[in-house]
Amino acid sequence: MTAGESGGSVVRRILLGSQLRRLREGRGITREAAGYSIRASESKISRMELGRVSFKARDVEDLLTLYGVADGAERAALLDLAREANVAGWWHSYSDVLPGWFQTYVGLEGAASLIRVYEVQFVHGLLQTEAYAHAVVERGMPGASAAEIDRRVALRLERQKLLVSEHAPGFHVVLDEAALRRPYGDRAVMREQLEHLIEISERPNVTLQVMPFSFGGHAGESGAFALLRFPESDLSDVVYLEQLTSALYLDKREEVAQYERAMERLQRDSPDPGRTRDLLRGLVQLT
Repeated sequence: MTAGESGGSVVRRILLGSQLRRLREGRGITREAAGYSIRASESKISRMELGRVSFKARDVEDLLTLYGVADGAERAALLDLAREANVAGWWHSYSDVLPGWFQTYVGLEGAASLIRVYEVQFVHGLLQTEAYAHAVVERGMPGASAAEIDRRVALRLERQKLLVSEHAPGFHVVLDEAALRRPYGDRAVMREQLEHLIEISERPNVTLQVMPFSFGGHAGESGAFALLRFPESDLSDVVYLEQLTSALYLDKREEVAQYERAMERLQRDSPDPGRTRDLLRGLVQLT
């Protein structure tokens, strides 16, 4: 199973959830009433409509009946979507070290056709070398066992296969210069990481830019974020904002638009990829 195929289950959950929400709202039915019909809470309906939980066929059938979906073909298509949405992705084998709130992101990442990110604290996970990733995880989890750290690094390296897969997404990343100046690991680790950035930035699907200190204040003032776009026309772009113990997934048009404008400004104000590679080569010489 490829990264894109494994990520598809998350996208199907979101697609099914959005269609169930559309059907419910079209009938003027509250989430509370929908929850009552399947012996669940209003919050369960909310999680289903956001694609955050798996779907039971019986629940989907009962909701479709409540929403007045009588056409056999339409019901069958939605029930097929529910079955496909419940297929476990490759990352479930890392559930021992993968927080539930991040599993959704890994699935979305694997299904996206375009990923745009701004990172300030460290090099983005999809671009980290193994040694650098180990240093980042070890610094971020001082109480973790060596085995747990190795598992988290292995997960990160598995995610990176996405960028070299047959259907690799476009990946446009803007790194704040702070991410390159802040050392993780020793000088050899940082040098290898910088050289890796130069190499991977030559890939046709990867666009790497660095926002230099010399520019001053910029559009990334709110911190790191990711924008994900999908090939499915009826699935909106998603903004991912990571926190210490959870994450936010934004898909409202006006919220997404603000982050898109911020990303466009970051891209416009940062040196182009060629000049960015020159900057990276200069940093290699200083490391």
